Amino acid sequence: MRISARADYAVRAVLELAVRQGNGPVKGEEIASAQGIPHKFLEGILGDLRRGGIVGSRRGGGGGYRLARDAAAVTVADVIRAVDGPIVSVRGERPTGLAYTGTARPLLPLWIALRANVRRILEGVTIADLAADALPEPVRALAAEPGAWENP
Repeated sequence: MRISARADYAVRAVLELAVRQGNGPVKGEEIASAQGIPHKFLEGILGDLRRGGIVGSRRGGGGGYRLARDAAAVTVADVIRAVDGPIVSVRGERPTGLAYTGTARPLLPLWIALRANVRRILEGVTIADLAADALPEPVRALAAEPGAWENP
């Protein structure tokens, strides 16, 4: 699995909005500057997040972006899907749409299991969890495994 720059930037932007929640709309330039994200690239991402119902926007001098829902109701998976589509795909297709024959038949349940595990993690972490620096215990435990930080 690969997390695209677009998905990484989207999660960081939504997290930035979550920690600033209650201070009114936040300008795209402020988010870009705070997170080191190219502003033009971020504007496209924010548009996708708006269309996905993750953020809302208001035009004008006092305008900017805000979360459209409570941070506890938005998962990391929601954000990634809004900007990148399905979380796990094989050759651009959802695993459930694939069919293998012969010796390749065991691949399908492998891809399905991979998708299930990725979804379990990303759907189990909310933007509120990240904003509070309070990852759920199962995620902290996985990250604490010694091999998790090694690149094979």
